[in-house]
Amino acid sequence: MNKSDCLFCKIVNREIPAELVYEDERIVAIKDINPAAPVHILLIPREHIVSLDQASNENVELLGYIQTTAAKLARELGIADKGYRLVNNCGEWGGQSVLHLHYHLLGGRQLAWPPG
Repeated sequence: MNKSDCLFCKIVNREIPAELVYEDERIVAIKDINPAAPVHILLIPREHIVSLDQASNENVELLGYIQTTAAKLARELGIADKGYRLVNNCGEWGGQSVLHLHYHLLGGRQLAWPPG
């Protein structure tokens, strides 16, 4: 799949509507259309990286930025005090359904372990 066919690239470029929670020059955060928890946000880098497996040392700062932004959003959304989960699905067996790196921020209820 190339970038022009990527669902998340289309969302980042505002070609497809999504419920925006946060955006800046590096990432976009949207509400998941199929939420698995009361709070379920997708954090998507503007840069098209297929998966965490495809990330390189050049992406280290971006990956850290996504995580600290997730923590900031968790505080703003009122889920930080009780706890939340930040998940990255990588590859088919890892449950990745869109081939564009993204993280799921989940909270607002007790989350079970193991996750699946």
